[in-house]
Amino acid sequence: MKKIMLAAFSLMLITACKEEPKKDLTVIENTQETFQPITDDVLETGVIYEANIRQYSPSGHFDEFTKDIPQLKQLGVKVIWLMPIFPISETNRKATGGADSKFASDFPEAEQSKYLGSYYAVSDFTKINPEFGTIEDFRNLIKTAHDNGMYVILDWVPNHTGWDHEWIKNHPDYYTKDKDGNITYPEGTDWTDVADLNYDNKDMRKEMIADMQYWLMEEGVDGFRCDVAGSVPTDFWEEAIPQLRATKDIFMLAEAWEPELAKDGLFDMVYGWDTHHIMNDLAQGKKGLDAWNNRKAQIDSLYEKNDIMMNFVTNHDENSWSGTINERMKEAAPLMTAFSYVIPGMPLIYSGMEYDMDHRLKFFEKDSIPKTKKTMWPLLEKLGALKNTNPALNGGKNPASYTNLETANAKVLAFQRAKDDQTVTFIGNFSDKEQSVAAPLEGSFTDYIQGKKLELKKENIVLKPWEYKILTN
Repeated sequence: MKKIMLAAFSLMLITACKEEPKKDLTVIENTQETFQPITDDVLETGVIYEANIRQYSPSGHFDEFTKDIPQLKQLGVKVIWLMPIFPISETNRKATGGADSKFASDFPEAEQSKYLGSYYAVSDFTKINPEFGTIEDFRNLIKTAHDNGMYVILDWVPNHTGWDHEWIKNHPDYYTKDKDGNITYPEGTDWTDVADLNYDNKDMRKEMIADMQYWLMEEGVDGFRCDVAGSVPTDFWEEAIPQLRATKDIFMLAEAWEPELAKDGLFDMVYGWDTHHIMNDLAQGKKGLDAWNNRKAQIDSLYEKNDIMMNFVTNHDENSWSGTINERMKEAAPLMTAFSYVIPGMPLIYSGMEYDMDHRLKFFEKDSIPKTKKTMWPLLEKLGALKNTNPALNGGKNPASYTNLETANAKVLAFQRAKDDQTVTFIGNFSDKEQSVAAPLEGSFTDYIQGKKLELKKENIVLKPWEYKILTN
């Protein structure tokens, strides 16, 4: 009852301070009547899917993604993260990235329309990018996800806005300024297409929170993935997130690694950036398994037991700027994908990964992912089912245990996860050479990926390059 009263009071405040057009809330009300808010149990067994609406289909329309949402259930997806769905600034719209990046306006007028700009140069936090469809199309996406037992979080951009956001004109004090009094882009970056927000301004903070509340209350979203969350003062999150959680139970993901952002009821999950980088290095032979063991020890020392790490082999940044999974991991990709599912945390699927996408998606122009199911779809389907159903892979607020197993081979990693009398044992050859290894345990198991019974005795196991086994009891 307390949450309901707080939500109602917050809605009155937002209505008073924002002159939003009245919206038809029928779809949202019906959805909320039948769909329960996100729970810790969902986080224990969840897979998160990053949806790049612009590049998901040739049309780049919400509807093309919405119709595929039921398929995501086959992959064990519980949370859909939508990359920014907001209108993109026309002013200083980027056409290329990097230190020598160019604006669309730097090109001949006939070419400018193909440059769509960065998703993260937001011109209005409360509107829908017309390239993706209408608010009704968005509501249908939310309802379809909820009808299929999935939650939807929005990619929120709290650190900056595009240069034609109305705050630039009406509230210039909301922005950071240089010594000459000019609004500036974020210091230490090449993000010249956005204007840096000034978190010393209390009114701006209130507006930011109000805009976030709008999507929770009026459009039924289930939380946020917050862009460069570590660049925003922690005391803002300490102010904002409790207000958001007072509205309803939500899921909060920080694009950040800082442990303090996961404490005291702030973000539920943070990025496992260092884990990702180690996976790349292992796949490329630049580091050995000591790097992972040290990383696991670091996680245990820096984070609380109920802090969730997001594990990933790719995402929108990595794909566009660092390379495809195949470029970075080559033959090790299936092993690294399985590894991201069985270590503690929540695994991520990025649009196209399920279709073996092997090209870097354009960031500022229209592109499209493939839609042919090859080897990755069935692998993700198996891994998702195991993650969803076996408590030994719980990776949320009450995770399964993690125990290293001795292999006497520096190239082979073995560990066991356990909870509620269930175990999942992972044995992997992290090298491009065949490896012979003493069985790290004895007994009868199921080779989960192969679907076969397996007896382990005190004899050596031979693993092909990058081969792995997931054993269940």
